[in-house]
Amino acid sequence: MTTEELADWIERNAQWEFTRSGGPGGQNVNKVNTRAVLRLPVDRLPVDEAALRQVRDRLGSRISNDGELMIRSSEARSQLVNRRNAVDRAISLLSAALRPRKRRRPTRPTHGARERRIAEKKRRGERKQARRPPQPD
Repeated sequence: MTTEELADWIERNAQWEFTRSGGPGGQNVNKVNTRAVLRLPVDRLPVDEAALRQVRDRLGSRISNDGELMIRSSEARSQLVNRRNAVDRAISLLSAALRPRKRRRPTRPTHGARERRIAEKKRRGERKQARRPPQPD
């Protein structure tokens, strides 16, 4: 799913809620509903079941019991800017959740790393040996 398709899906399925925002802003904060809360029904995402399961796994803590992804934005003093910020954040979260993870290619320690590890173990052993009381002859 491309970023444009994702943005289009968000615009069609978004439910918006606007509340008063905290922070600086004087009378604007006290009077105007500038905080934008975006609710997206994740279950209606137009992807296959495996990708949907992947999104639920990766964004599990952000998805409500109703299956909605909630994103709040109140950084700006303008409702329009906060709406754009919420949509941008939703796009980045969903596209990151849909992106397949890179498989880890197992590697082996280098020859030098092995030698350094063994040399450090020997130094540590010698240090502990030096702490022991002397052996009676």
